Amino acid sequence: MTHGAVRAHLPGIPPRPGEPGWPGTPLTPGWPPTTPGPSTSPPARPEPSPASPVRVWLDPLADWQASLYQRLLEKRIVLASGILDDEAAARLSAQLLTLDAEGDQPIRLELQNLRAELAAALTVMGILDVLRVRVHACVSGEISGPALGVLASCSQRTGYPNATFTLAEPRLEFGGTVTAVTARQQQVTRMLDTLYFKLAEVTGREADEIREDARRRRSLTTAQAIGYGLIQVQETAAPPGPANPG
Repeated sequence: MTHGAVRAHLPGIPPRPGEPGWPGTPLTPGWPPTTPGPSTSPPARPEPSPASPVRVWLDPLADWQASLYQRLLEKRIVLASGILDDEAAARLSAQLLTLDAEGDQPIRLELQNLRAELAAALTVMGILDVLRVRVHACVSGEISGPALGVLASCSQRTGYPNATFTLAEPRLEFGGTVTAVTARQQQVTRMLDTLYFKLAEVTGREADEIREDARRRRSLTTAQAIGYGLIQVQETAAPPGPANPG
């Protein structure tokens, strides 16, 4: 090995004229020497994955139902269905009182598959008793238990051909001390008396007879409900209007 080659391999010693590495002098193969080391290239960035779509669930019937109920109220029609509890009784009472204050035209109260808690039914019955306008109640599906008191509190009562009227005692549960349970039982007895006396008033029957029918859970068709006195007539199709001249 020549002296120049030795100098070329010594780190930190600059090359002389004519030696490999001097400007203008061709480099020999393998020059400059390289030593293996870690790669300094940046790591490859992963390809971005497509973003998952964000799905927002909306009730497609929400606006439609609100619009429908508003249109019914504008026609002075109130719909009551399902279970009539304290909250539902408050809404129903508010609707009836609003329509009573807004005009003198009758109110049509549609009772569809209506069941009611005893206290809630008595609340609505009290509102119906003080309204100035006439209320026409029409039953579809099944109406049972204390909900019959809501029906009986309306001056006009009809039923669709497929309606069912079930006289039934409400199911109640008591808890607490003996004194509290006794007081609650006395209160419920008075509430039931109010319900049965109202039904007796509109049907012309004795309250004890209605109480016994409720204990036996007596069920009536529309025709039988007319005979019992719960409703006055069956709903029929409206007569067709006059034909437009061709």
